[in-house]
Amino acid sequence: MNGSNAPSSSDRRQAELREFLRSRRARLSPSDVGLPDAGRRRTPGLRREEVAVLAGVGVSWYTWLEQGRDIKVSEDVLDAVGRTLRLDPVERAHLYRLAGLNPPEARSEPSLPASPELLRLLDAWAPRPGYIRDRHWNFVAVNESARLVFGYGDIDHNCLISFFTNARYRVRHQHWAETAPAVAASFRADAARHPDDPEFDRIAAELAAVSREFAELWARHDVGEHTNAVKTVDHPDAGTLVFDATLLPLPQLPDHNLILHNPRPGTGTDVRLEQLMRQRRLVVAHPG
Repeated sequence: MNGSNAPSSSDRRQAELREFLRSRRARLSPSDVGLPDAGRRRTPGLRREEVAVLAGVGVSWYTWLEQGRDIKVSEDVLDAVGRTLRLDPVERAHLYRLAGLNPPEARSEPSLPASPELLRLLDAWAPRPGYIRDRHWNFVAVNESARLVFGYGDIDHNCLISFFTNARYRVRHQHWAETAPAVAASFRADAARHPDDPEFDRIAAELAAVSREFAELWARHDVGEHTNAVKTVDHPDAGTLVFDATLLPLPQLPDHNLILHNPRPGTGTDVRLEQLMRQRRLVVAHPG
């Protein structure tokens, strides 16, 4: 095939938009949207005219939208069409993209409780450290290994704040100074994803007031991703522990992430970690 005859990306998008809207219409009956059922139809689903009326748009405009014509599309109108067609959040975002708009930011609670399944996962991950944090980096759940290895205590409620203010964590983190810029840059990247959320600014302002290092890094306006890292801990009882840290998004908890730490092969961390946790169990079993 001659490359000049190949459909453009715009043509492909318009064709996909046409078929997507048709398929969404076809799966709905008049009774699904509160219209009287006039009996058997030649083609299943709603008619274009019915979608237009229910969405509050002109019939010609909706027809042009479904045909993929080059027309002006607004978020409000797409939302109305999406509600009429009973689109779920994933389908709604797909409609936005096909229409040439960026999907609106999904609204979610700042912090949601971890499910029993996730809590069991954290417990099962022991003796390896793991925790869940929300969109603002607040701790949602922390397993006992993470508390013991990193020195998290009862007053540690936010991963970013603890990084810059928890003295135990700081002294144990072998490469704290080298890691700090990436941590601040990652928090700014997360804040940029939620420009209408003032909580990021509040956390940053309060932390900058008590941490000179963070204030200086925050003023640089660096932005970066921080999904994988090697974390080296000098533990007072276990010696040097080296972990591969991985950040995993949790689809069932929007804007929440699971951070798991795995002993780095060849460092002896797995053995020392087992010994540390065994000592901890003995201490707890025989207090005083």
